[in-house]
Amino acid sequence: MALFFDQDWFDGKLRAKGKTRDDVAASLRLARSEVDEIFKDQREMSPNEVTMLARLLGEPLTDVVSRAGIATPMPAAPAAQNDSAAVLAKLEEIDQRLVRIERAVADLQSLIIATRPQVQE
Repeated sequence: MALFFDQDWFDGKLRAKGKTRDDVAASLRLARSEVDEIFKDQREMSPNEVTMLARLLGEPLTDVVSRAGIATPMPAAPAAQNDSAAVLAKLEEIDQRLVRIERAVADLQSLIIATRPQVQE
């Protein structure tokens, strides 16, 4: 197990996949600055973030954990990982629905404002 986050290993794996740290940020739903903190070993990853990073890299979870630093938590047992994939897919679906709902609410607000009678001063 690595004592510190193996930045070179992760950057190499990202390059091999044609990905960047911005892709990591999008995948983990973090700000790029938070990803940079992870890569500088200034921020710990959650078990879910470790799982998502392993998926993004297409690497075994154990490899990602061992390269991510000594305090990196190992996600739940493999049986639970299948469940987490379903949960993550459902969360993505919910996120997309939320975006559509927010757009619809914004459209409705615009219509309401447009149909209000103008106040004469």
